[in-house]
Amino acid sequence: MKNKIIPYHPELKRLARQLRKNSTLPEVFLWQHIKQRAYGVQFHRQVPMLHYIVDFYCHEIRLAIEIDGHSHEHSFEYDAKRQGELEKYGVKFLRFSNDDVKKNMFSVLLVIEEKVKELSD
Repeated sequence: MKNKIIPYHPELKRLARQLRKNSTLPEVFLWQHIKQRAYGVQFHRQVPMLHYIVDFYCHEIRLAIEIDGHSHEHSFEYDAKRQGELEKYGVKFLRFSNDDVKKNMFSVLLVIEEKVKELSD
């Protein structure tokens, strides 16, 4: 499948680099499991798209993974708008809470594995 690069605001490149250097603990935990083509596809961290940055993204299957921490509790409308705009480009989303990643990693990884299989077929 041909990778489709989604355009992004150039200023986000610097911010994405900072976010990669200052990852949250759940992001670090998940990254340890999905990096280096662990599921047969390559994920990237803190990927700029349009006017946003997603936590993890696989260009091959257009899958974004978001880990929602406390900052997302009051931003439901923003997250929905952002996700809707990116879905217009064919991006699919998986969302997990910080607690899911910290306390239910096995279940999180099963969901990711199933979604990767579904989108790879």
